[in-house]
Amino acid sequence: MKLYPNLVRAVVTALQQIFQEKRYADKVIEKTLKLDKRWGSRDRKFIAETTYDVVRWYRLLYEIRGKRPKTSQAWWEMIGTWFIINNNTLPDWKEFKPLQPTAIQTAYANLKNRRAIKESIPDWLDELGEKALKEQWPPTLSALNKSAPLVIRTNTLKTNRTDLQRLLQSNEITSKKYSEDALIISKRTNLFQQAAFKQGFFEVQDGGSQLIAPFLQVAPGMVVVDACAGAGGKTLHLAALMKNKGRVLALDTHEWKLKELRRRAKRAGVDIIETRPIINQKVIKRLKGKADRLLIDVPCSGLGVLKRNPDAKWKLDAAFLERVTALQKKILATYSAMLKPNGQMVYATCSILPSENQEQVQSFLAEQKGAFTLLEEQQLLPQAGFDGFYMALIKKEI
Repeated sequence: MKLYPNLVRAVVTALQQIFQEKRYADKVIEKTLKLDKRWGSRDRKFIAETTYDVVRWYRLLYEIRGKRPKTSQAWWEMIGTWFIINNNTLPDWKEFKPLQPTAIQTAYANLKNRRAIKESIPDWLDELGEKALKEQWPPTLSALNKSAPLVIRTNTLKTNRTDLQRLLQSNEITSKKYSEDALIISKRTNLFQQAAFKQGFFEVQDGGSQLIAPFLQVAPGMVVVDACAGAGGKTLHLAALMKNKGRVLALDTHEWKLKELRRRAKRAGVDIIETRPIINQKVIKRLKGKADRLLIDVPCSGLGVLKRNPDAKWKLDAAFLERVTALQKKILATYSAMLKPNGQMVYATCSILPSENQEQVQSFLAEQKGAFTLLEEQQLLPQAGFDGFYMALIKKEI
């Protein structure tokens, strides 16, 4: 692989922003890719993939070097180390002069027997994962270090999967069928510049995420509440499953996310979505007993989506997990009041931890003392090929 100084320099700057300035990797990369209009698709791909690779393998790389990076030069050496252990020959640049390929390969071989280093994860998180998932943890951890596939969801209000696949093929974008409405894109490309995207024919959405809306079992004409809607990927899916008939109330504590949802809904041709920011608990109380269906996709650790957000494992700590599980418990107890008797709700997370998933649901059911019944639950682990998700279908009895 041929390296170019300006591209590696862009990666170095991005990594400093992610680690030294504590910025989110996806936002940093998005901004970085816009810095030079002369960069072509290969250049942008190199910057994005190399940045994500170093973020993903951060611990392994600094353990090989023997110290964490604190300077610009150190980040050059981290990148060089990454290319060396992947058997690439480095150019004769001054930034790479301190690196000794043989010593690096030897250090790499010696460290591969320590799982937390080999899989590049903090010790505390490795211990937590092993305790929680037992024999499932090693394959889960390995899967989380793979790149996430690029998956899209057909907007069935405007087209169908077969016609969409043909349309993309005509633009030299190949794909393979996954679920009823999903296509896995064979080669990464900027789909947002495609006319089919601008016309609202599809949304980019992980294959695991696409299973949550159907799990809620909605139908046209229902009143459906998406209580933690965010920018609305699942909200739009619900509206499509309802054939744009009925009413979808999208709630979130962040108005800017709901603004993005309104923009996406317009592009998708959806007009049954009503957005409401949660500015206080009165918003929830006014909807008591109103929903036929309720989706509670709660804030979580995000451990199921490390494939696409690898920087999250360096930002997490035990204190955050404790806070977020307490928040989940509160949201589930409070928001469930919006459901009608005999209505159904889905509690969902993008986590793989039982403490955020099965244990959270069992605690809720015990506290409700027969008012709710668990109908079905499903845990998707990332070794299945997509992100890790949990979903529980719960019926309100009274």
